[in-house]
Amino acid sequence: MNLDRAVLVFAGCMILISLALSRLFSPAWLLLTAWVGVMMLQSGFTRFCPAAWFFKKLGVKPGDAFR
Repeated sequence: MNLDRAVLVFAGCMILISLALSRLFSPAWLLLTAWVGVMMLQSGFTRFCPAAWFFKKLGVKPGDAFR
C-alpha cells in the first residue's frame, strides 16, 4: 500500500467511525467528519496533509499525490 492509498483509507475510516459515533452517542461527533473534510480540501490545494506526514514517518512508501 502506498501513501496515497493509506491516506484515503484512513480518511474513509475516520469518516465512517465519526458517523457511527454520532449515531450512537452524540451528534457532536460530526465535527470530526467536518474536520476530515476540511483537511482533505486543504490538502487538495496545498499538497500538505498531516496524515500523509504521519504515514511517511511510519515508513509507508510514497505515492504520486503527497511528495
